Amino acid sequence: MLHLSRLTSLALTIALVIGAPLAFADQAAPAAPAATAATTKAPLPLDELRTFAEVMDRIKAAYVEPVDDKTLLENAIKGMLSNLDPHSAYLGPEDFAELQESTSGEFGGLGIEVGSEDGQIKVVSPIDDTPASKAGIQAGDLIVKINGQPTRGQSMTEAVDKMRGKLGQKITLTLVRDGGAPFDVTLARATITVKSVKSQLLESGYGYIRITQFQVKTGDEVAKALAKLRKDNGKKLNGIVLDLRNNPGGVLQAAVEVVDHFISKGLIVYTKGRIANSELRFSATGNDLSEGVPLAVLINGGSASASEIVAGALQDQKRGVLMGTTSFGKGSVQTVLPLNNERALKITTALYYTPNGRSIQAQGIVPDIEVRRAKITNETDSEYYKEADLQGHLGNGNGGADQPTGSRAKAKPMPQDDDYQLAQALSLLKGLSITRSR
Repeated sequence: MLHLSRLTSLALTIALVIGAPLAFADQAAPAAPAATAATTKAPLPLDELRTFAEVMDRIKAAYVEPVDDKTLLENAIKGMLSNLDPHSAYLGPEDFAELQESTSGEFGGLGIEVGSEDGQIKVVSPIDDTPASKAGIQAGDLIVKINGQPTRGQSMTEAVDKMRGKLGQKITLTLVRDGGAPFDVTLARATITVKSVKSQLLESGYGYIRITQFQVKTGDEVAKALAKLRKDNGKKLNGIVLDLRNNPGGVLQAAVEVVDHFISKGLIVYTKGRIANSELRFSATGNDLSEGVPLAVLINGGSASASEIVAGALQDQKRGVLMGTTSFGKGSVQTVLPLNNERALKITTALYYTPNGRSIQAQGIVPDIEVRRAKITNETDSEYYKEADLQGHLGNGNGGADQPTGSRAKAKPMPQDDDYQLAQALSLLKGLSITRSR
């Protein structure tokens, strides 16, 4: 059974507009209230409404504990939405607020990425330029108390909820570092901006861009990442790995913008549904920031929704080689309709299709080259003796320096050293670069 955190499961299916309704990687623009003649002219189902009222009265009268009308009606609404499909839902104030945070990438917090280890909350990494990093919190610190309350036995979600809150509000963390004595750190919550894009050079000529989630600013972040990779490399790149593994989705427009940075023309995605607002088409604007360099795209079973839109578009446009394993298979579009009481309805309104007309709903995107996860074990055998090790060997005819055993400097650890799928993608790009240059 697939278990997702509350935030991840929301992001997996979302298409939201904050303020004025927006389109998400799973959403089309919100539907107009009177979308079809059928919905405006259909008579009220009086018999069913009488049954509903009777059931509500029976529960209030006979249930073992008193239940108020508000609770019963909210539960009825939740049931109405949840029984449509797995992605339609009624969002209460907390879930709606978390959805807005996940898509904007901003929230009130401390700037700590945390994980769970042996039942304890552990700092994975402080985020740069946040209260946590400025207070000297370090990766590996154990958070044993939050405002004096022990964290042992708490879930990671509970701990994160306690660390988030109103801007400027102070919070005291009790930390243990390297097995030493506990000490307190008091910080004030601030606006935390989480970047959805990470990038670096894997080696000279080859860039790596990882998108962890599609947020409102993801398209801009990818554009900046491409510019930085070119600058760091000093010249045009030979290839790029775009990593979409375990990316649960997010904002539709962000997915479109990302694809637009890698292609110069053609259709990106289109959606089809019952209402006029759900009939959308998105095409490239001719703003290919990648300069057409070879592209390898990594996907897996955790790549869903917006990730599949990107992967499907790049595959159909023959812009990149998809590698990894079959994606999640979420090809439906949700619209988030804010209500007037800090709540919202999330309703499936359409299916999306790749440029070639493929619906990947409940099927997923099959990679061009299947590469399953594998453990990389580096051999530690001593190197063979070389000609340069032999006494009295001749020098190089071109005047180059000798290369005896062990003369190469130890390489700096890189992500591809222990990531088999990434290493295979890099090898493919190297092969393409070699053949193209001949």
